[in-house]
Amino acid sequence: MTMTQTQNKVRIRRDIAAMEAYTPTASLEVFAERLGRSVDSLIKLDANENPYGPSPKVQAALGSLDVTHIYPDPEAGKLRAMLSEYVGVSADHILVGAGADEIIELILQLFIEPGDTFINCPPTFSMYTFDAPIFFANAINVPRKPDFALDVEAIEAAARESGAKLLFLCSPNNPDGSLIPAETLERLLELPLVVVLDEAYIEFSRTESAAARVPDTSNLIVLRTFSKWAGLAGLRVGYGIFPLDLMPHLWKIKQPYNLNVAADVAARASLVDVVERRAIVENLITERERLERELAAIPYLNPYPSRSNFVLCRVVGMDAADLRDRLARDYGILIRYYAKPGLRDHVRFSAGTPEQMDALLAALRQIGETL
Repeated sequence: MTMTQTQNKVRIRRDIAAMEAYTPTASLEVFAERLGRSVDSLIKLDANENPYGPSPKVQAALGSLDVTHIYPDPEAGKLRAMLSEYVGVSADHILVGAGADEIIELILQLFIEPGDTFINCPPTFSMYTFDAPIFFANAINVPRKPDFALDVEAIEAAARESGAKLLFLCSPNNPDGSLIPAETLERLLELPLVVVLDEAYIEFSRTESAAARVPDTSNLIVLRTFSKWAGLAGLRVGYGIFPLDLMPHLWKIKQPYNLNVAADVAARASLVDVVERRAIVENLITERERLERELAAIPYLNPYPSRSNFVLCRVVGMDAADLRDRLARDYGILIRYYAKPGLRDHVRFSAGTPEQMDALLAALRQIGETL
């Protein structure tokens, strides 16, 4: 049977056939094979992962896990109770998922009927628009200003003209690390739509989360994750804090056993060890602040101020993709480059351990000497 005959028989959705695939970062093993290096020789600073890994309590809990043959608690009741104490909101408002990505999908599934619209503010986390065609949504992009600040007037105009149901915001924003000022959030909450505030990096910001506002704000949803601060990116644990009237409908559409038992146990162990985790977060903030200072002294890099665990830089006088490739090929250092509008001359460095930052800065200075 020819490919054309197969396509005629297996008629997938045309919009899915035409859409672009998401390009995630590869695993260390894949990078090592590509570069002809050992895994141990690589420094991975491309995905904002926590280089210190999870709490020792997580390792112990996973090592003693003996219920992998039993389905997990579909409500993640124990974890939600602990999260209630962590975020200061009743567990009745909390839904746990396989990463914040699943929570984003559930939100679109809950609100979007074919042809409905939501507002996105790029450059920002790309999963909001990645999911749009899957759920038959129209994404209206309202670009950020050159300093990555939100264009509030343009958002308000787009909301009025489109009748958008949702506004996706990220604070601190990925990829630049900027925070949304409180007065800006307050103004946007006046719009006739639901504001979805993604706080994946809030633990690194030294500011208060908006989670406590959710019970008294009918059009605010807050997203959080264990991937960054708790070092659980590989186990996929995220959660959302929702207005109470949305929760019965979310329970209807959530996959029954969406959080696996290992992820559940690891997340609970992380919350037991919050003090130790916060110390790690402070270490990463220290390295991020150091990165901002040191990168500013490198002539071909212009860093943006960040309140997260990464620093975005504009690259001047050389090709940004070439910088990424040289760091990987010659030094085994992996960083993020975005081949997309507004970011083609930018790279992003995740904060790492002091030793990793020493190696990165030394490599960047050596490259600068060749320009």
